[in-house]
Amino acid sequence: MQIELIETFLDLCATRNFNRTAERMGVTQSAVSGRVKALEKALECRLFTRSRSGTELTTEGLRFEPHARGILASWSVGKRAAQERSAAGLTLRIGIQQDLVVQHAGQWIELLRSALPSAAFYVEADFSTQTCLDVTAGLLDLGIVFTPQPHPDLHFETLGDVSYVMVSTEHSKISEVSVEGYILPNYSPAIARRHAALYPALSAAIVSSGQNAIVAGLIGALGGTTYLLEDTAAAFVEGGAGRYVAGAARIEQSVYGAVHLRNRHRGPHKRMLAVVRGQLGGVGWE
Repeated sequence: MQIELIETFLDLCATRNFNRTAERMGVTQSAVSGRVKALEKALECRLFTRSRSGTELTTEGLRFEPHARGILASWSVGKRAAQERSAAGLTLRIGIQQDLVVQHAGQWIELLRSALPSAAFYVEADFSTQTCLDVTAGLLDLGIVFTPQPHPDLHFETLGDVSYVMVSTEHSKISEVSVEGYILPNYSPAIARRHAALYPALSAAIVSSGQNAIVAGLIGALGGTTYLLEDTAAAFVEGGAGRYVAGAARIEQSVYGAVHLRNRHRGPHKRMLAVVRGQLGGVGWE
């Protein structure tokens, strides 16, 4: 069986959308449909149903999903074992939370190259749920996420914190801020809960986003008030586009490292966690 069939099936399990899976995998929609049909033929059952309301797993598909993840994980481990004849053949795959890529990815990779000079690195950006799934499946060696997704095969460590601060093109004080013109930051469940507790009235804003880059683009184009990552906010204010909102609370977001349980004590994985923890201000490994 071609491993692409399993990869396509699992991506569809996550997206429930043939077009989205085609985009993510860099193939045509017809290629995705063909792979699904080939897998269904091999398994002698239907895995998905498609309707106007979307794509859903059949009962058979739901039963097959955990086995598919096991197949993909075993393939990844076996492939790595076959290829890594020496340290020079080691490729470490890292998934990073979307909001952390611009400010941190370059510096992390520079430090990781110094810490692991014989390794090669692959980097991608995604949200916490998908990154944790990919670490579980063996597709990633390290996930740097905002929201840990508990799983028996995953080990999480706290790496540090990042801060979001309120900026505005219109107001100077928190007492002046109203829901009109407010862009709701929905960067993670933890931030959403903290924000709702601090400013329940602002949670009714009609414009929101879960990505710092998009929110920065929205306030740049539309004006208004919102929360941005501290570094993004500093550039926004220093560039003269707006100002900090006095009296607004700083909202902290914890950053977590996710590795597969079997890699918890492996040297390269411990080193990667230590590098990121050190850069975020945490305490590294001895």
